[in-house]
Amino acid sequence: MALRRSPSSTCAGSWTNGVSFRRVATAISESSSIHSDGLYHLTKDMSGMGLDPMSHSILEPAPYKQQPWAEELETLLQRNSMQITPSEDKIPVVESLSSPRGSAEGLYFSDGKRKVDYVLVFHHRRPASIRSRASATVSHDRLSIVSNGNFAPSVGSDPTAGRGSIPRVGAGCVGEVFMELGRAGGNELTEPADHEMHLVRQEFEANLLEAGLEIERDREVKAHGPSFTRLHAPWPVLCREAEFLKIKVPTKTSYELKEESGFGSTMNTVWRKMNQPFQPKVPHQDQERTKFLTHCFSREKLHLYNITSKDTFFDNATRGRIVYEILRRTVCVRTCQTIGISTLIAKGVYDASFPLHDGDYKVIGHLEEKSDRQVLHDEWAKYSAFYKYQPIDLVRKYFGEKIGLYFAWLGVYTQLLIPASIVGIIVFGYGVATVDTNIPSLEMCDERLNFTMCPLCDGACDFWKLSTACGTARASHLFDNPATVFFAIFMSLWAVLFLEQWKRRQNSLSLSWDLTGIEDDEEHPRPKYETILLQKRQRDQKNQKKKKKKKKNESTIEKLTWKDRLPGYFINVSSILFMFGLTFSAVFGVIVYRITVSALIAMSPDPETKSNVRVTVTATAVLINLVVILILDEIYGTVALWLTELEIPKTESNFEERLILKAFLLKFMNAYAPIFYVAFFKGRFAGRPGDYVYVFQGHRMEECAPGGCLIELCIQLSIIMLGKQLIQNNIFEIGIPKLKKLVRALKDKGSAEKEMEGERPPQQWNLDYALAPFDGLTPEYMEMIIQFGFVSLFVASFPLAPLFALLNNVIEIRLDAKKFVTELRRPVAVRAKDIGVWYNILSGMGKFSVIINAFVISFTSDFIPRLVYQYTFSQTGTMHGFIDHTLSYFNVSNFKPGSAPLNLQQGNISVCRYKDYREPPWSPDAYMVTKQYWCVLAARLAFVILFQNLVMFLSLVVAWGIPDVPKAVVEQFKREKKLLVEVFLREEKEKFQLIQSLFSKDANLRPASHTLHPGQGLPIPGRYSTLPPLPTQGLAGEGVPRARCRAASFSQFTGQIPPTPRNENENSKHTAV
Repeated sequence: MALRRSPSSTCAGSWTNGVSFRRVATAISESSSIHSDGLYHLTKDMSGMGLDPMSHSILEPAPYKQQPWAEELETLLQRNSMQITPSEDKIPVVESLSSPRGSAEGLYFSDGKRKVDYVLVFHHRRPASIRSRASATVSHDRLSIVSNGNFAPSVGSDPTAGRGSIPRVGAGCVGEVFMELGRAGGNELTEPADHEMHLVRQEFEANLLEAGLEIERDREVKAHGPSFTRLHAPWPVLCREAEFLKIKVPTKTSYELKEESGFGSTMNTVWRKMNQPFQPKVPHQDQERTKFLTHCFSREKLHLYNITSKDTFFDNATRGRIVYEILRRTVCVRTCQTIGISTLIAKGVYDASFPLHDGDYKVIGHLEEKSDRQVLHDEWAKYSAFYKYQPIDLVRKYFGEKIGLYFAWLGVYTQLLIPASIVGIIVFGYGVATVDTNIPSLEMCDERLNFTMCPLCDGACDFWKLSTACGTARASHLFDNPATVFFAIFMSLWAVLFLEQWKRRQNSLSLSWDLTGIEDDEEHPRPKYETILLQKRQRDQKNQKKKKKKKKNESTIEKLTWKDRLPGYFINVSSILFMFGLTFSAVFGVIVYRITVSALIAMSPDPETKSNVRVTVTATAVLINLVVILILDEIYGTVALWLTELEIPKTESNFEERLILKAFLLKFMNAYAPIFYVAFFKGRFAGRPGDYVYVFQGHRMEECAPGGCLIELCIQLSIIMLGKQLIQNNIFEIGIPKLKKLVRALKDKGSAEKEMEGERPPQQWNLDYALAPFDGLTPEYMEMIIQFGFVSLFVASFPLAPLFALLNNVIEIRLDAKKFVTELRRPVAVRAKDIGVWYNILSGMGKFSVIINAFVISFTSDFIPRLVYQYTFSQTGTMHGFIDHTLSYFNVSNFKPGSAPLNLQQGNISVCRYKDYREPPWSPDAYMVTKQYWCVLAARLAFVILFQNLVMFLSLVVAWGIPDVPKAVVEQFKREKKLLVEVFLREEKEKFQLIQSLFSKDANLRPASHTLHPGQGLPIPGRYSTLPPLPTQGLAGEGVPRARCRAASFSQFTGQIPPTPRNENENSKHTAV
């Protein structure tokens, strides 16, 4: 690296040859002396970025006479710059894969031995303008420090001298340091922003090298398009990070799982044989009865672990997670104040980062052993495997605990829908079997009773017979019968049973997957949080400079306060209220549609059209509701994400929790608002004949059907539930990804055909980059949570809801599995102890369902009025006369002017009937509510209280009777703990005996006055040691400081520790601690 004075400088400008300069620091002034040691470390730092020294001729071809001190500095810089040469650079550049293994699978470095654990992708973008060709002498990216310090000015530096000279500009900007950047033999120079990103990438990857990772790139430099950087974690790095992350690994000690004896063992054997056809064919499934003890990894106890091969001891998911942890905490201090790969992706330095899939998911030919991805595709992701259990352990091994817990939860939920579906079918069958013997529906269908009902609308509508609503009454009985109450109680208890069963399953998986006692990983701030915090610090620094009276030692800003988030909170509250108003407006718009269309159809001269007015209006209104719900659902998802960003959460977990709560609140209101209206508000405020409630220029509020609002609630719930599952959950999930993939394929087809000739087939990182990125599990959970609400909240009105949910989930599991295996990039294997905030949402909805079902049975259905009539007002103790009891009388002469039917004068009708508990017109208290009304209301409120307390009590009994942790799991946990203690006690005993024997031998062999010389008696590293031999020159009392172990950077050791001699593993690199 050569240092020269810039002839003159203002701001970062451009040279005539197109090479741009950028400001790095302003710490050097013209009057200051440049200390050689400072430049030594500066050069060393820049060399650590992978940049080579620049020759003198590139900057100033004219020679000049150096000062004596400058010659000494030049020698020092040259000596330091020789420490990292291109031949010793740890970022190999690969042109083609020479290994057959790597060429076939695309999962290894060019040597075919080192696995590709992670891939970083960045794009070479087309420059906005074509610039002059770079100098042919520049072979690759170089860095030059140009200062206006104490160097002698060059002679003949002229702006018109042509390429290779520095233009002379006005003096100014004293003390600026500039960097010159050029591309490797390229025909075009990149934009200034690309130069910055290139520097950031160089520093970031240099820090990754310091952390111990190994990097490989392709040799060809693309003018545009994606470029891939492959990362590999050698054995020492894996050991170090596994110890930091406290990853549990299997030891050499194993034990057999205890089996039950007697009748229980016989039943288990029979059950296993019956389940055999439903089990997926997963390799090594027979070893489930043998379990190895696990323990947190420690480099001091390598001899205890079952290490058969260093390459396979940590599986691919664990290796990817370890590399991601390094990427997440690696910092870029010189070029930008950022931490972690997620911040760099957010700033556009990298486009993507992901671990690789285990090869292709398609099985080509006959393979002796399938990869995990191929097994998952054949035994899990195919629709033909719908009847099989999920290979949950393999899902967890391949995708990590967080995704494994989601599919385990979905499996438990789907399994428990089977008994709920069976009971729902029985309840529906009971309604079908008793519909012909139901007295209220028979009375409504009996034309001899001749109930003349009041008009459904003013003016245009005529009187009508109650027997014309016979079909509605019979259909209502299918869902509104005594068995419905039992089913509502059953489903409330089912929700509690489901949560308890999931807790048991989760605890079993925690022991099986070694999740017991894990700690939450430390999270770094999100990119947006860092950016806003940095802006706040800059504003604070400017304010401090303006106020000279401020103290210099004022503490720096470390976090954002509630004042910084106050605008976001205000926008959140106002936006959510606006969204609620939008939802209610959509519901009200559909109500207006129903009222208007009902009046228009009632004016039709066709009698058949008039008779089907309720079915037509209800069905079309529900379809409109469904379309509005689907549209608002997509809008609310985007709005929830935007509102969460405005709150500026600090960590990703905090961001995810806030996003979940907002999205759930908005989507819950959107999906259930129309159903709540039909269940609890429709027909409650319509008024009575002669005193109706009007909206929008004389339109009457709508009323419930003669058979009650429950049948309309059933229609509303069934269409919305089935429509959301069919359209949103399946067509959107299948159709939209396929469409995006097709568009991406058509877009890349032209460029792919041009680059097809002379290129090798695409590697695994190319194939994985073409897949869609993984966006988290929030949409998957949200979809199932909304469905759980349909199953539990209003299940009293639609007993077949669990059946349709079961059919949907059987498809949903395979659909999600296919998406994860074939259409998404492999996500990082994230550890998780449970399903997080989703469990609290499920628990809250389970409790809320008890209240909702109690009100649906008591206020929406006719169950309570029937009971009150049968046991209080019926003279025979039967349901005969119930319809006549619920209908009140109205004198047609009391119609308001303009609201009576047009043919009123032609008929001989004096009174009409309407459904309500009111006094007849000949009573002194005409049209006032009767005592029957108050009796029914009291019975309804009493039923709500009784139902709620009964179900809550039974729920507590169920939760108390089912232990959260299975007994077998508790015993297995105790047994593992005991065996682990025995293993460590045995190890300590062996250590003590070995040390005792060594001391006894040493006492017999050595003379009485023996002095330990430097270099003698040092422990020899073991076979699997990750520590190099320590230097012995400091043991004689020189006072060499002892270095502390750090996880993020190891640059402090490079100047103290000599290179480690290679051991038997050439690819492993020891880490000095």
